[in-house]
Amino acid sequence: MKALVYTGPEALDYRDFADPVAGEGEQLIRIDSVGICGSDMHAYLGHDDRRPAPLILGHEAAGVITGGPRDGERVTINPLVSCGTCHACTSGRENLCPTRQIISMPPREGAFAGYVAMRDTNLVTVPDHVSLELAALAEPMAVSWHSAKLGLAALHEADPRRALVIGGGAIGLAAALALVAQGCETVRVVEPNPTRRAYLNAHCGVEAVAEATEAWPLVVDAVGFAATRKAASALVTPGGVIVHIGLGDDAAGLDIRRATLQEITFIGSYTYSAQDFRDCAQAMFEGRLGPLDWTETRALSDGAQAFADIRSGQVPAPKIILKPEA
Repeated sequence: MKALVYTGPEALDYRDFADPVAGEGEQLIRIDSVGICGSDMHAYLGHDDRRPAPLILGHEAAGVITGGPRDGERVTINPLVSCGTCHACTSGRENLCPTRQIISMPPREGAFAGYVAMRDTNLVTVPDHVSLELAALAEPMAVSWHSAKLGLAALHEADPRRALVIGGGAIGLAAALALVAQGCETVRVVEPNPTRRAYLNAHCGVEAVAEATEAWPLVVDAVGFAATRKAASALVTPGGVIVHIGLGDDAAGLDIRRATLQEITFIGSYTYSAQDFRDCAQAMFEGRLGPLDWTETRALSDGAQAFADIRSGQVPAPKIILKPEA
C-alpha cells in the first residue's frame, strides 16, 4: 500500500509500505478518509516523544471493511485500544486504561495509509446517508463531546449554561458544537487568526471573536499553551469550571492561587470513553451537531503540502481530510 510516513521534524514521505495484517478479532479497513489532527501536527514538528520517526501518523479515519463476513461495511474507527479488563475499562473509562494504545503511536501504525487493522469492537457502522468524509470526523468530535459532557456536569446547578471556547481549530469548533448539542445556552469561540475567525463565522454556525473580556462559568481551553491557560484562568467566573483539552505545552499559565481562592474546578479531558465515541457518532449521524461541512479535502499523496500549509497558517478550514488513492 501507499502511506504518508513521518520521517523526522517537518518531513513526510509518501511511499510504499507493507500492508497491515488483521489479527484475531480484528478487521482490515480500506481507508477512505482520514483527518489531520493537531497531535499529528505536534508530531510533524518533532514535539511529541510518543510518536518517534519513522511512523505512519493519522487516527481520525473512516473506511470500508475488506474481507470476512463484514466485507464492504462502511465504518468509522475508534482508534483507542484498551485492555478491557482493568478497573478503568470495566468502569467505562477506557481512555484511562494504563495500557491503552492508539493508532499512530507505536506499536500501532496510523491511518495515513491505504489500510489499517482494527478490532471489531472499535468499529462503528456508518449509515448509507452519511459520507465517509463526515464519518472521519467522529474521532475529533468525540474528543470534544467527552470534554463538553465533563464540563457541563461539573457546573454548579445555579450557574447559567454559558461557555467560552478558546481556540477555533477542529477541537475548539467541535467543543462549541457539542456544548450546544448538550444543552448549553450560549457558546462563544475565541480565535485570534482573522482568516480562521471569518471562516468560523461564515460557515460553521458558531460565534467567533478575536478576544474575550467578560467572565464565563465554563471555559474550554482547546489549545493548551501557557497563554491560553492564563486566559482561561482570568476569564472563568468564581466557582466556575475550566476544561483543558489542548496539548500545546505542559508548563505554566494556570493561576493556581485564583483557582484556590475562587473554588475554580479544573478538569483535564483526554479522548473519550467507548460509549462517548458511539454516542457522538450517533449524534453526528442524526444531524444534531450540524452539517459538519467545514472540511477541506486533499489527496493523501499531497499530504506533505497539506501539513506545510497548516504550519504556515494558510488553511482557513478547521480540518483537512486526506483521501488515499484507490
